[in-house]
Amino acid sequence: MSNEPNGDQNISALEENKIKAEEAKDAANKLFSAKKYEAAIEKYSEAINLNPNVAVYYSNRSFAYFKTEAFGYAVTDADSAIKLDPSYTKGYYRRAAAKMALCKFEEAQRDFRIVVKKAPTDKDAKAKLLECEKIVKRIKFEEAIEVDSPKKNILDTLEVNSIVVEPSYGGPKFEDGKITKDFIEEMMEYFKNQKKIHRKYAFEIILAVRKIMLETPSLVDITIPQSSKLTVCGDVHGQYYDFINIFKINGVPSETNMYLFNGDFVDRGSFSLEVILTLFAYKWLYPKSLYLTRGNHETDDMNKVYGFEGEVKAKYSESMFDLFSETFSTLPLAHLINRKILVVHGGLFSRDDVTLDDIRNIDRFGKKHLEQGSLMCELLWSDPQIQPGRGPSKRGVGIQFGPDVTENFLKRNNLELLIRSHEVKENGYVIDHNGKCITVFSAPNYCDTIGNKGAIINITPDLKLEYKTFEAVPHPNIRPMAYINQLGSMFM
Repeated sequence: MSNEPNGDQNISALEENKIKAEEAKDAANKLFSAKKYEAAIEKYSEAINLNPNVAVYYSNRSFAYFKTEAFGYAVTDADSAIKLDPSYTKGYYRRAAAKMALCKFEEAQRDFRIVVKKAPTDKDAKAKLLECEKIVKRIKFEEAIEVDSPKKNILDTLEVNSIVVEPSYGGPKFEDGKITKDFIEEMMEYFKNQKKIHRKYAFEIILAVRKIMLETPSLVDITIPQSSKLTVCGDVHGQYYDFINIFKINGVPSETNMYLFNGDFVDRGSFSLEVILTLFAYKWLYPKSLYLTRGNHETDDMNKVYGFEGEVKAKYSESMFDLFSETFSTLPLAHLINRKILVVHGGLFSRDDVTLDDIRNIDRFGKKHLEQGSLMCELLWSDPQIQPGRGPSKRGVGIQFGPDVTENFLKRNNLELLIRSHEVKENGYVIDHNGKCITVFSAPNYCDTIGNKGAIINITPDLKLEYKTFEAVPHPNIRPMAYINQLGSMFM
């Protein structure tokens, strides 16, 4: 007698799975509405496992991935939704949004055109298509201009010495042309009250840091003196009021209270300019006590989409953004603490043989070094994963690396620990890979929506680690990404 279930039982099981899948989808939708995106992803995945033939499940999970900045996974799920139902308009919309987030503007434009064709009365889709077309045209125009007439170095056109500080200016001023601790403290209070320092001082701060960074290697060695501590901070993303709260909690930078800010200083938060000018000012004042790692958001493509370019142009000028752009390209890519702890913004590599000398020798200047597969791209973009080995990036850029990859890299380079940032974490930090890979994120209640804590790591000269977590503090009623273009509503 056969043990196989009969046809009626098969049909009954399928129907039961469909009912359970709908229940999982409904539960996921509630979690999504509550902004519990990771939990929503798990429930959407449950629905897909029960019934893998429903386009909306993939589309909804795509949106949840989008909210967690897993843009690569968001594209994959949108692809699945479209494959299941080529007429499903929302699948194309989801894919267009994720492509935009990855700065793949022409691909996004194609999808928006499909959305508008399928839903001609959708005003939102039309507006986003129009904005996307503007970006594509602008990029092509800029590329054509560069071919016909190479872009001039901003330093060739910038004459800071000729800028006059008007007598009516009542903000902080340099003493004999030099930055001081008093200037920075007055500047921070000025920023807190939503005022701007004079553009002459802003330009001089950026130029001073650019000069320092041009003389800085791609991998910076840091030694913590016996009388000092070093604090590693993760992404602060333009959340100025949370950023200065770190100094309230942990003390302002000084020669003995050292800091390493590990990338993604700007974008998303609408006070990015205040954050970066404060960091640059402290870097100028304490070049051996405050360190800055380049993040994936210290790049033109990200700045054009996520708000920093628009913010600088609104508060100062296009020429100032151009100077920031050139200065970001000079930032180092990694820091080595007491020869034992490597700090990078993103993560590790698609190759097994990378050494510290390889990182030291990266020529970090110019866009071509950010191309997918390059060491620099992977330093800025990669993420850890639970599974051994390597996997495709959930972001669509860089890779994902497992605990064995971390262990092998550390062993090969005689290191004890990898510290990285790049990912929002509920408690501000997470210890992965058998204690060998730590993620720290310092922007609490990220984008005013996630509800996470921020965290910092204090490191003593004998390399003992102390974690501090903190909640978000109030800020003026200016929403995140207030300076981005019409496509911005996608990222909210």
